[in-house]
Amino acid sequence: MITRDAEIALRELARGYPVLALTGPRQSGKTTLARAVFSSHPYVSLENPTQREFAQTDPQGFLEKYAAGAIIDEAQRCPELFSWLQGVVDEQQRPAHFILTGSQQFGLLSGITQSLAGRVAMLNLLPFSASELRRADLLPATLDAAICKGSYPPVFDRNLDPSVWYANYVQTYIERDVRQLINVRDLAQFQRFLRLCAGRTGQLLNLSALGDEADISHNTAREWISVLEASFIIHRLPPHHRNFNKRLVKTPKLYFHDAGLAAWLLGIESPAQLNTHPQRGTLFETWVVAEYLKKRLNTARPSNLSFWRDRSGHEVDLLIEQGGQLQAVEIKSGATPGQDAMRGLEKWRQLAGEDAGRPCLVYGGSEAQSRSDIEILPWREL
Repeated sequence: MITRDAEIALRELARGYPVLALTGPRQSGKTTLARAVFSSHPYVSLENPTQREFAQTDPQGFLEKYAAGAIIDEAQRCPELFSWLQGVVDEQQRPAHFILTGSQQFGLLSGITQSLAGRVAMLNLLPFSASELRRADLLPATLDAAICKGSYPPVFDRNLDPSVWYANYVQTYIERDVRQLINVRDLAQFQRFLRLCAGRTGQLLNLSALGDEADISHNTAREWISVLEASFIIHRLPPHHRNFNKRLVKTPKLYFHDAGLAAWLLGIESPAQLNTHPQRGTLFETWVVAEYLKKRLNTARPSNLSFWRDRSGHEVDLLIEQGGQLQAVEIKSGATPGQDAMRGLEKWRQLAGEDAGRPCLVYGGSEAQSRSDIEILPWREL
């Protein structure tokens, strides 16, 4: 098993909360991590029809069977359990009594907020980070290969062909989640919508234009975006809220959690195809943003990421808010750090003044550098 960065936070949370909720996309390694950390807990999956029927029809009897605690996989499939869980954990007051995992935010979060508020700690687990793959000596040698292969554990654990795996992932997992969350009459149309979203990763989210191109209404496009977010396929990066004396863009940007999935949806099946693809830059940006997000979520903290753009065209790809300062991150896929990126970061420092932390340029090359107090990081060292 590849050691997960989130394990440290998960063990820390286990000392103080009776219920832990481990969420994230399907096949991101939630069950593997939970069973490794809580190996003494019995495991039960509510994807199993027999177990699910037991939990739905007799939640009290189900929990009595696991009175000493358990890992309950895909817990959102049985919302009836949550109110019964509240009584059990309140009575016994045991740390890490129940470990819940789930791959859909809607059902899991609604059950937690209604019945388990104050009793549960949340941790979002995304697919492998670059640091995890690097420690295991599995990080691909080239940037294009890293993007195409993506970060999902099965691709690395079983050395699978990424393009074949992503095709099955979309069909067996994403479409099933869609059917569970909403009534989609035309799955081909939803797949087209998903591919259109991949073509917009790293761009401002325009729901009207996206709906028009997918031949659906604005409200349907908004609903489908919410479904993809709930299934941890995409996320929205918010614009930074402070003005800095400029008129700001207030629309969020759309990103995929996994650049490999986005690349496959765009029809890219090899590093050679990616190398000359017009969206190589936005796919690299998607990869970098995901790495910063994983670093934050693996510590069981919410995202502190945003971007900044004004209506004059000035922008910063990523802002990281920490310690009262804003670290600006510029992302360039080229193998040589360009002067344009340096000028943009310098302009940001002038604009933000005392609020500006040390800016950083992440690029597609291989050499770490330092220029004019700007940290320059190659992609492998992110």
